[in-house]
Amino acid sequence: MSWGTELWDQFDSLDKHTQWGIDFLERYAKFVKERIEIEQNYAKQLRNLVKKYCPKRSSKDEEPRFTSCIAFFNILNELNDYAGQREVVAEEMAHRVYGELMRYAHDLKTERKMHLQEGRKAQQYLDMCWKQMDNSKKKFERECREAEKAQQSYERLDNDTNATKADVEKAKQQLNLRTHMADENKNEYAAQLQNFNGEQHKHFYVVIPQIYKQLQEMDERRTIKLSECYRGFADSERKVIPIISKCLEGMILAAKSVDERRDSQMVVDSFKSGFEPPGDFPFEDYSQHIYRTISDGTISAAKQESGKMDSKSTVGKAKGKLWLFGKKPKGPALEDFSHLPPEQRRKKLQQRIDELNRGLQKEADQKEALNKMKDVYEKNPQMGDPGSLQPKLAETMNNIDRLRMEIHKNEAWLSEVEGKTGIRGDRRHSSDINHLVTQGRESPEGSYTDDANQEVRGPPQQHGHHSEFDDEFEDDDPLPAIGHCKAIYPFDGHNEGTLAMKEGEVLYIIEEDKGDGWTRARRQNGEEGYVPTTYIDVTLEKSSKGS
Repeated sequence: MSWGTELWDQFDSLDKHTQWGIDFLERYAKFVKERIEIEQNYAKQLRNLVKKYCPKRSSKDEEPRFTSCIAFFNILNELNDYAGQREVVAEEMAHRVYGELMRYAHDLKTERKMHLQEGRKAQQYLDMCWKQMDNSKKKFERECREAEKAQQSYERLDNDTNATKADVEKAKQQLNLRTHMADENKNEYAAQLQNFNGEQHKHFYVVIPQIYKQLQEMDERRTIKLSECYRGFADSERKVIPIISKCLEGMILAAKSVDERRDSQMVVDSFKSGFEPPGDFPFEDYSQHIYRTISDGTISAAKQESGKMDSKSTVGKAKGKLWLFGKKPKGPALEDFSHLPPEQRRKKLQQRIDELNRGLQKEADQKEALNKMKDVYEKNPQMGDPGSLQPKLAETMNNIDRLRMEIHKNEAWLSEVEGKTGIRGDRRHSSDINHLVTQGRESPEGSYTDDANQEVRGPPQQHGHHSEFDDEFEDDDPLPAIGHCKAIYPFDGHNEGTLAMKEGEVLYIIEEDKGDGWTRARRQNGEEGYVPTTYIDVTLEKSSKGS
């Protein structure tokens, strides 16, 4: 069905219809734009919500110690990823749908304007041909009336006996002239009529069908473009549905990870004092004075008074321990934590020993790095003076000796506490923890933190390995693996220092996330780099060896 044959006389209607089509296209583009703004605002509000309820890094009180807290923070991370996917939907709609619609609408307006101008020009040319034909027709009609009048005048003079021969001859010439002009106008009218009929046939059977066909194709392309944009509008969101589903699955897994038994045990570990419950109070007999006699009154009274004094002192001593069930007496914090209950003191001492061991490991690493640098300077004097490293080595050795003394002193206090309370459980000895405890692990108090500043309160970490000769010794002394991870999403790793990975790939963890969103990993072939923490499922190990 063609517009050229069916709608040959509906130029104005087609003009209005094509204009309506462009207006509808622009209206849909406006709808897509408003949907994009909704997605962007939704993602922004979700990110603000996550930021509002995320724990403050500087506050140790808000550490995610309990499994319910950890699950909630994992849900916040998944929700943050979900907000990122909403932003992806908005970007895809803006690029694939809205931008394409605006470009196509501009081209459509230009094409429509060109086709309508061609149609108007064809109509104007046909109107001009019709006017020429009409003018020749009117002129021919006028000349025929004049010729008819001349003939009547000639016949009247020819039949008039009083008319002179000259008048008759003049009327005859006038008749011949009018007849000749009428014949010429007749031929002109016939030619113009034939030309107009030809142009009219060409206009309605060739020119207009061609223009209307182009308008029809243009309108059909507009309809197809709308169909493609409708599909792209849906595909923009369908592409992120798998990732959104994984985010929701992560929330469900976080909910399943809540362990009420573990949380209850953490409460016990956090507040257990280590004291034994108070024993029974002795019975105090106040009826003795009833049976006393005059003869032994003095002796009994003395005994009674001494008994009362002993009982009061006993009660006083017992009352001195009742603070365990009320408010703890406030006092100055001592270095050996002797102001704390035995169990809490043991935990604090164990935590300090762990921190000192971490500091000792850092100093040992720095010492090793300085020795390597010194060897390099000795072999290549042009790179530096070995003597310039001596002060730093001496300072490092002093720090190591100081830390060892502190560890020995705290271990003595810890042994004293454990000897008093009889606790011989699963305490970790300092000889077993001389390696660096990684961030994000469970602290001695059962608390969990993913921030180095919250768990390590020792001196700031000095990265001995990260010197200008890092590349030279990196292959000889690789970092040990502290766990492994599985890629949840693929990562291209185009940037320098990053490591590309495929979905489901298993990597070694050699350095945890320090709060910047990146985790350092290594493949089995030894290739190392940073990967996004939210793209992997991390499993840490209490003791891991390097690959």
